[in-house]
Amino acid sequence: MREIKFRGSPIEDYDDLNWFEGGIYINKDDRLAYINTDYSGVVPVHWDSVGQYTGLKDSKGNEIYEGDIIHCVHWFFNGDEIEEHFTASVGFRDGSFTLENIKSRYYSDFTGEENGKGICWIGDINYCEEDYEVIGNIYENPEMLIEK
Repeated sequence: MREIKFRGSPIEDYDDLNWFEGGIYINKDDRLAYINTDYSGVVPVHWDSVGQYTGLKDSKGNEIYEGDIIHCVHWFFNGDEIEEHFTASVGFRDGSFTLENIKSRYYSDFTGEENGKGICWIGDINYCEEDYEVIGNIYENPEMLIEK
Protein backbone atom coordinates (compact mmCIF):
# COMPACT_ATOMS: atom_id res chain seq x y z
CA MET A 1 0.00 0.00 0.00
CA ARG A 2 1.36 3.43 -0.88
CA GLU A 3 1.96 6.12 1.69
CA ILE A 4 -0.68 8.88 1.50
CA LYS A 5 0.99 12.27 1.75
CA PHE A 6 0.95 15.63 0.07
CA ARG A 7 3.41 18.33 -0.92
CA GLY A 8 3.01 22.08 -1.18
CA SER A 9 4.98 25.30 -1.53
CA PRO A 10 4.84 27.38 1.68
CA ILE A 11 3.25 30.81 1.67
CA GLU A 12 5.93 32.14 4.05
CA ASP A 13 9.71 31.70 3.88
CA TYR A 14 10.91 28.77 6.03
CA ASP A 15 14.70 28.62 6.29
CA ASP A 16 15.21 28.14 2.55
CA LEU A 17 12.84 25.14 2.40
CA ASN A 18 10.77 25.41 -0.76
CA TRP A 19 8.39 22.47 -0.27
CA PHE A 20 6.81 20.67 2.66
CA GLU A 21 5.52 17.10 2.75
CA GLY A 22 3.02 15.46 5.09
CA GLY A 23 -0.68 15.23 5.79
CA ILE A 24 -3.01 17.95 4.58
CA TYR A 25 -5.87 20.06 5.84
CA ILE A 26 -7.83 22.09 3.29
CA ASN A 27 -10.24 24.89 4.08
CA LYS A 28 -12.13 25.15 0.78
CA ASP A 29 -14.15 28.17 1.91
CA ASP A 30 -11.02 30.28 2.34
CA ARG A 31 -9.00 28.45 -0.35
CA LEU A 32 -6.29 27.68 2.18
CA ALA A 33 -4.24 24.51 2.48
CA TYR A 34 -2.04 23.43 5.37
CA ILE A 35 0.60 20.70 5.38
CA ASN A 36 1.02 18.98 8.75
CA THR A 37 4.67 17.93 9.03
CA ASP A 38 6.42 15.91 11.72
CA TYR A 39 9.10 18.55 12.30
CA SER A 40 7.54 21.94 11.53
CA GLY A 41 3.97 21.59 12.69
CA VAL A 42 1.26 23.01 10.46
CA VAL A 43 2.55 25.06 7.52
CA PRO A 44 0.26 27.14 5.26
CA VAL A 45 0.96 26.38 1.59
CA HIS A 46 -0.18 27.83 -1.73
CA TRP A 47 -3.50 26.20 -2.64
CA ASP A 48 -2.54 25.64 -6.29
CA SER A 49 0.79 24.00 -5.41
CA VAL A 50 -0.67 21.06 -3.48
CA GLY A 51 0.07 17.66 -5.03
CA GLN A 52 -0.39 14.09 -3.80
CA TYR A 53 2.41 11.50 -3.69
CA THR A 54 1.94 8.86 -6.41
CA GLY A 55 3.70 6.10 -4.49
CA LEU A 56 6.35 5.94 -7.23
CA LYS A 57 9.98 7.00 -7.25
CA ASP A 58 12.15 8.06 -10.16
CA SER A 59 15.54 6.74 -11.27
CA LYS A 60 17.32 8.83 -8.61
CA GLY A 61 15.03 7.77 -5.77
CA ASN A 62 13.00 11.02 -5.76
CA GLU A 63 9.33 10.65 -4.88
CA ILE A 64 6.99 11.51 -7.77
CA TYR A 65 4.15 13.90 -6.93
CA GLU A 66 1.16 15.22 -8.80
CA GLY A 67 2.39 18.38 -10.56
CA ASP A 68 5.91 17.07 -11.23
CA ILE A 69 7.39 17.30 -14.72
CA ILE A 70 9.21 14.13 -15.60
CA HIS A 71 11.51 12.92 -18.34
CA CYS A 72 10.19 9.57 -19.57
CA VAL A 73 11.71 6.71 -21.49
CA HIS A 74 9.24 4.59 -23.43
CA TRP A 75 9.88 1.55 -25.57
CA PHE A 76 7.57 1.59 -28.57
CA PHE A 77 7.07 -1.50 -30.71
CA ASN A 78 5.63 -1.22 -34.22
CA GLY A 79 7.55 -4.09 -35.75
CA ASP A 80 10.73 -2.27 -34.76
CA GLU A 81 11.91 -1.56 -31.26
CA ILE A 82 12.13 2.21 -30.72
CA GLU A 83 13.38 3.91 -27.56
CA GLU A 84 11.73 7.29 -27.19
CA HIS A 85 12.44 10.04 -24.67
CA PHE A 86 9.79 12.67 -23.85
CA THR A 87 8.52 14.95 -21.10
CA ALA A 88 5.16 14.88 -19.36
CA SER A 89 3.49 16.30 -16.28
CA VAL A 90 1.91 14.16 -13.57
CA GLY A 91 -1.80 14.71 -13.00
CA PHE A 92 -4.78 13.00 -11.42
CA ARG A 93 -7.99 12.09 -13.27
CA ASP A 94 -10.82 9.66 -12.71
CA GLY A 95 -9.20 8.21 -9.59
CA SER A 96 -5.80 7.52 -11.18
CA PHE A 97 -2.47 9.27 -11.58
CA THR A 98 -1.79 10.30 -15.15
CA LEU A 99 0.93 11.49 -17.47
CA GLU A 100 -0.34 14.62 -19.19
CA ASN A 101 0.95 17.10 -21.76
CA ILE A 102 2.94 14.28 -23.32
CA LYS A 103 5.32 15.51 -25.99
CA SER A 104 5.95 12.29 -27.88
CA ARG A 105 6.34 11.49 -31.55
CA TYR A 106 4.90 8.00 -31.10
CA TYR A 107 3.10 7.80 -27.79
CA SER A 108 0.78 10.81 -28.16
CA ASP A 109 -0.98 9.16 -31.11
CA PHE A 110 -2.31 6.46 -28.77
CA THR A 111 -3.33 8.82 -25.99
CA GLY A 112 -5.26 11.42 -27.98
CA GLU A 113 -6.68 14.34 -26.08
CA GLU A 114 -8.94 17.07 -27.39
CA ASN A 115 -6.26 19.70 -26.75
CA GLY A 116 -3.82 17.86 -29.00
CA LYS A 117 -1.57 16.85 -26.11
CA GLY A 118 -1.28 13.24 -25.03
CA ILE A 119 -2.52 11.75 -21.79
CA CYS A 120 -2.27 8.27 -20.31
CA TRP A 121 -2.52 6.58 -16.97
CA ILE A 122 0.89 6.42 -15.38
CA GLY A 123 0.90 2.61 -15.40
CA ASP A 124 0.30 2.47 -19.18
CA ILE A 125 4.01 2.99 -19.75
CA ASN A 126 5.88 -0.06 -18.50
CA TYR A 127 7.00 1.62 -15.31
CA CYS A 128 10.23 0.85 -13.59
CA GLU A 129 12.40 3.34 -11.76
CA GLU A 130 14.68 3.80 -14.77
CA ASP A 131 11.73 5.00 -16.88
CA TYR A 132 11.21 8.35 -15.12
CA GLU A 133 13.29 11.24 -13.84
CA VAL A 134 11.75 14.25 -12.08
CA ILE A 135 13.13 17.35 -13.83
CA GLY A 136 10.87 20.07 -12.40
CA ASN A 137 7.28 20.86 -11.53
CA ILE A 138 4.45 22.79 -13.14
CA TYR A 139 4.54 25.51 -10.47
CA GLU A 140 8.20 26.51 -10.71
CA ASN A 141 8.98 25.36 -14.27
CA PRO A 142 5.83 25.77 -16.41
CA GLU A 143 7.98 26.69 -19.42
CA MET A 144 9.05 23.03 -19.67
CA LEU A 145 5.59 22.19 -21.00
CA ILE A 146 5.41 24.94 -23.63
CA GLU A 147 5.96 23.85 -27.22
CA LYS A 148 9.07 25.35 -28.78
